[in-house]
Amino acid sequence: MLTITRSSARFATLTRRVLMTCILGGVAAVHAATDLPMVRVIATGGTIAGAQASAQDYGYKSGAYDVNTLIGAVPNLDKLAEITGEQVVNIGSQDMSDEVWLKLAKSVAAAQADKNVDAVVIMHGTDTLEETSYFLSLVTQGTKPVVMVGSMRPATAISADGPMNIYNGVVVAGMPEARGHGVMAMMNDDLHYATEITKTNTTHLNTMHSPNRGRAGTCDTGKCTLFSPPAQRHTGGSEFRLASDLTALPNVAIIYAHANMDETLINAAATSGARGIVIAGVGDGNMTQPALDALTALAAKGVVVVRSTRVGSGIVKRNVEVDDDKLGFVASMEKNPQKARILLQLALMNTQDVKEIQRMFDEY
Repeated sequence: MLTITRSSARFATLTRRVLMTCILGGVAAVHAATDLPMVRVIATGGTIAGAQASAQDYGYKSGAYDVNTLIGAVPNLDKLAEITGEQVVNIGSQDMSDEVWLKLAKSVAAAQADKNVDAVVIMHGTDTLEETSYFLSLVTQGTKPVVMVGSMRPATAISADGPMNIYNGVVVAGMPEARGHGVMAMMNDDLHYATEITKTNTTHLNTMHSPNRGRAGTCDTGKCTLFSPPAQRHTGGSEFRLASDLTALPNVAIIYAHANMDETLINAAATSGARGIVIAGVGDGNMTQPALDALTALAAKGVVVVRSTRVGSGIVKRNVEVDDDKLGFVASMEKNPQKARILLQLALMNTQDVKEIQRMFDEY
């Protein structure tokens, strides 16, 4: 049983208010004004829905609150938009899976097709927020804004950052100029494109950054500004489609390069059924000679090899230190290993041609 402390009393009061709204049969945060945007808020759990056992606890349980409770805990949210809530799952984002991604993609697609919905906001844990947002940016069709929001502090924490991120996320989602900008993520007053965002700190509020091309925009107490649109292909301009009966994505492994690396894990990944391998290489996507030899042999057998980097920023270009043309490798360009894995998974549903997959890495 959750102990409500003084620091979370206001949250508990707002929780009771939204629960009463649900009991009376209304949707969360219904507003009488007809000119407000209609925003679908989809919840998946995460820290933003987390609860501490007590105010003194550092740890917490992800996904302790549902979507309507979280919506009701944000002051004045009903003045920004008419909001409906949908709970897809309620888990920590470390447990995101193909099954959940495909379910989430269907929910976003339904919102894109619904003439009564103007935009989508997705509550998500930060551990894999960059991966889910990138996946959705590749498979979502339509131009309606999709804004991911998360938090670094659970809902019951002192100075919880979730409510402000939700508030700003709804602001951005309701901005007409956000249409056609693809999937974005709002954290700590900064807006990021799905292609750019990455988590850089274990616990700090400013964990999310876009190291290569910079932020998509910024917010100041609910007043948000968008910067330049994304340069890469996304959402409505994407060539990737998900079949309605799809239940899993192709098996792609990420292997971390390091000093004295041998071929053991590389060969184990192939033996376990990996159709593709992404190397989180040292420096500019490099690795030891034994690892390079093992990957060369697998590429000759049809396993698609992508060179990425364990470094936090930069571009892994073709034929720098490693002869990609000769070995039949793909260079990840700006994609970090976790995003390179997602793009390769989707690419492998269409082709195994290395040149065609390289084109995809160049464009997305």
